[in-house]
Amino acid sequence: MAKLGTFEVALIVGLCALSMSLTNAFEASGWIKGHATFYGGSDASGTMGGACGYGDLYSTGYGTATAALSTALFNDGAACGQCYTIKCDFNSDPQWCKRGTQVTITATNFCPPNYAEPNNAGGWCNPPLQHFDMAQPSWEKIGIYRGGIIPVNFQRVPCASNGGVRFTINGRDYFQLVLITNVGGAGSIQSAQIKGSKTGWINMSRNWGANWQANGYMDGQSLSFRLTSTDGTTKQFDNIAPSSWRFGQTFTSSIQF
Repeated sequence: MAKLGTFEVALIVGLCALSMSLTNAFEASGWIKGHATFYGGSDASGTMGGACGYGDLYSTGYGTATAALSTALFNDGAACGQCYTIKCDFNSDPQWCKRGTQVTITATNFCPPNYAEPNNAGGWCNPPLQHFDMAQPSWEKIGIYRGGIIPVNFQRVPCASNGGVRFTINGRDYFQLVLITNVGGAGSIQSAQIKGSKTGWINMSRNWGANWQANGYMDGQSLSFRLTSTDGTTKQFDNIAPSSWRFGQTFTSSIQF
């Protein structure tokens, strides 16, 4: 039997790693019917902040390609960071749909229900409706302004993020509140752990939106994180924050889902 050279072995190992990576990659869902409205003004200034806690959507990298999700989609904040491709259902509404266009958005906010209005006349975000209240610039890529509300087809898709996952550390002394942003792949986090250089792994809990909390004194310690995304993929981020970290700082990793 012929022996494999170093190059051949490296090639096989590389192909195996690529195969495993592709196998574990988050895959798009099927197409689902819903509706979409818009908010925030033509410059999307009214979309800043929001129930996911991302704050200034420009500085956190989300821009105007965002939407607030109805109760059925938001899932108490578990959907924060998820990405959806949305296209207007031209066959259902040729008057207000733009044919052949689609847009991909990130979930950054919550569209609360309005039980004073019926589901088909103002209560667009009432359960069990799957509704997107999109930033106006994104909505106008698929719909005509005067239409106001349009039928859509949507699918959840992998998030394409630039750079690594980011961690913004807030809180005080024995309380860490960590905002996790720029998550690729599934886009949303299912569970999180934190570890100081003098502690073991500590489970975190969702405080609100994309903010995760832990209780422990970690001042003066380098910090590591272990995250599991909503598709079950786990990544470990070792020593992301140096021992000199301070509350309010953001640290960017070189790792992505």
